[in-house]
Amino acid sequence: MARYNAWQNSQLREILKAMDEAEGARNRGAFFGSVLGTLNHLMWGDAIWTARFDGGASFDVGVEESVTLFASLVEWLPARAEMDARISRWAEVVSDAALQGSLRYYSGIKGVELSKPMAICVVQLFNHQTHHRGQVHAMLTAAGSPAPVSDLPFMPGDGLGASGGGI
Repeated sequence: MARYNAWQNSQLREILKAMDEAEGARNRGAFFGSVLGTLNHLMWGDAIWTARFDGGASFDVGVEESVTLFASLVEWLPARAEMDARISRWAEVVSDAALQGSLRYYSGIKGVELSKPMAICVVQLFNHQTHHRGQVHAMLTAAGSPAPVSDLPFMPGDGLGASGGGI
């Protein structure tokens, strides 16, 4: 899923490089408003969960401020690549044993300390990404922009390429 996430975001970055900044920031009625607001929130969630997993840095803002992490797509683009690399580095070294345990963490949204199965927490990271990238996909297509190919069987390097058929 880390590889899938990086693939999805690499496609998205290429599309967003061509997007006008005003279009990226335009409120499209999505839960987090704009393409940029949604992408900022997604980056925020990725940073929070990844920091819980790898002990690294996160953003020190709440969910309400998550939409304003980066003021522009130009600022967001390299930060997304860095986050994807960080997630991939963690995923490459996490052990099966670590996924069997629990994770204790403080939930700023709930305002309490929680303990959840680590495997569920990892699924949350990737499910959250997929959910919000789907919102971005809808906003992009509604704006007349192309959207990334999202089907797992078409992910490069997975052994299912041209000879693996498709859906």
